[in-house]
Amino acid sequence: MELKIKKLHPKAKIPTYAHADDAGFDLCSVEKVTIPSGGRVLIGTGIAMEILDGYAGFVWDKSGLSNTHGLKILGGVMDAGYRGEIKIGLVNLGESNYTIEAGHKVAQVVIQKVEHAEIKEVSELSDTVRGHGGFGSTGM
Repeated sequence: MELKIKKLHPKAKIPTYAHADDAGFDLCSVEKVTIPSGGRVLIGTGIAMEILDGYAGFVWDKSGLSNTHGLKILGGVMDAGYRGEIKIGLVNLGESNYTIEAGHKVAQVVIQKVEHAEIKEVSELSDTVRGHGGFGSTGM
């Protein structure tokens, strides 16, 4: 699969896979941003991409940033039709402010095939063992 990348900023880094067998490729910040403890920011990557029809990009945490510093991704799906700058929402759940430098890795993206469901309204759903059991209903 070919993924076309367009630089929107002269200092933007083209995404790369750190290892040949990695599922996700890394996205880097194009700007220096300090995220206060408990705060959230939207970080520019300075790139746009052309994802093939039938696929989407899903944004995930960098495990080192999330486990060591408490930086979590605020979700993100890149649809095949989107051509604007890729921006990454981050929240700082850590106890200290954290500074992202320009050029630092901030997220990773996994490209996945997308299935489109036929959405159908019904008056009843089939029964299951779990039924209506929600959060915590399956025990520890």
